[in-house]
Amino acid sequence: MRLKIGTFNLNNLFSRYKFSHETDEPGLKAEAVAVTKIETIVHKAARKEITYKGIALTRKEPEDRKLLADRIKDMDLDVLCVQEVEDIDTLRHFAAAELDGLYSHVMLIEGNDPRLIDVAVMSKLPIGAGVTWQTSVHPAKPTERVFSRDLLQVQILSTDRKHVLLTLFVNHLKSKFVPYTEDQTLGTIAANDHRKRQAESAAAIIASVMRPDAAFAVLGDFNDTPESAPIAPLAHHPELRLVNALTNAKEVGEMPETKSPPATHLWTHRFKPSGKPAVYELLDHIWLSPSLANKQTGAFIHRRTHRVSGDGSDHDPASIEINL
Repeated sequence: MRLKIGTFNLNNLFSRYKFSHETDEPGLKAEAVAVTKIETIVHKAARKEITYKGIALTRKEPEDRKLLADRIKDMDLDVLCVQEVEDIDTLRHFAAAELDGLYSHVMLIEGNDPRLIDVAVMSKLPIGAGVTWQTSVHPAKPTERVFSRDLLQVQILSTDRKHVLLTLFVNHLKSKFVPYTEDQTLGTIAANDHRKRQAESAAAIIASVMRPDAAFAVLGDFNDTPESAPIAPLAHHPELRLVNALTNAKEVGEMPETKSPPATHLWTHRFKPSGKPAVYELLDHIWLSPSLANKQTGAFIHRRTHRVSGDGSDHDPASIEINL
């Protein structure tokens, strides 16, 4: 049985336009809510201590949604793990209406992110148990949830639902972004430390619930490169013995010409600092258990082809083929 599995950060797949309530903030009209910070509006609307961060109150533009949908339909994967989705209703609508029913099975559990972005799974095959590890903590900070979003554990079943084909662990680790109001050096150190704690926690959890010979994949937006120090506790965990499935990935499609091209095709994220050359990094990972890695037959990075900045997302999706 050939199975195609991938991961794609959809870059703020929101459905909301604006909140419908009135606000007493000076100079703010109802129609202007879309450009006001979530943490300001939600706090005043709910009249209690709820703070959501970010300014992305408007839905993703139709053009960008179409680009995302076209890319996903072109890949035609059996299972696609995604990041940065607002909620389950948004995902269901996107899968049914904009992906033309390509995926009849979806799984999303609301996580920890203050911007309301979640990880999720879309599948042509039936989905079994879904487990959230969002309440997990790290020994170094036992009073704080370690995962910025979640570590979502999902079973993919055979068509007759009698067998678990494989288990997915979907990640969206701590971003490298440091607010401009904070010390950039200290902020970077803190973000890296947080990402390392997440990698350590994910490794410990997966090792505790998976047998050494089990078929499982650890994938998603790791917000760091495969060889980075923060990712090492997961990538090189002695019990898991994970294999980087994208080491020999092939590029599908060709990005438009740019003045600062990448040095290698092994990248999924492009960032262009103001006045500096673009930075290309492989932030989206697929790691396989040894038993699953033995069944891998291909690996691909599906390239943006319309815009250098990204076709609907600043990430490009990655996928693999396995023969079960």
